[in-house]
Amino acid sequence: MKVFRLTKAKYAGTLSGVGAAKFGNRWNSKGVEMIYTAGCRALAVTEILVHLPTGLIPQDMMMLQIDIPDDLNIQVLDTKILPPDWNVFPPRVVTQQLGDAFVFENRFAVLKVPSAVVQGDFNYLLNPNHPDFKRIKIISQEPFGFDVRLF
Repeated sequence: MKVFRLTKAKYAGTLSGVGAAKFGNRWNSKGVEMIYTAGCRALAVTEILVHLPTGLIPQDMMMLQIDIPDDLNIQVLDTKILPPDWNVFPPRVVTQQLGDAFVFENRFAVLKVPSAVVQGDFNYLLNPNHPDFKRIKIISQEPFGFDVRLF
């Protein structure tokens, strides 16, 4: 399976989870390493845009295509356990706890979760501490420029 990640060029060469651990996000608490990816390029772009101040066009961005081997088991989050307002901003502690449990239990390298930004699309969270994580590879990196009409 191919997933996508939009990131600054200086971080494009590695998948570490350090950035997510610095601040925490929807699916991880501060201090918990996790790598956020998207099921398609458009979702990867949208997930970045919602965090930008209006009018700020990011420079020096790279679109990563990442290969998750087809034989790798993926945990799928049961959306029935999510509260009705799971997708509010700022993120709820309950979603962070679910993501943290995924990392700490260390049973899977990948967790499929619904996108809070685009209903019906999915993000794929990578656990850099799982033994199978080393099988997940960046297969391409391309410079990415945002269309100015988005701003």
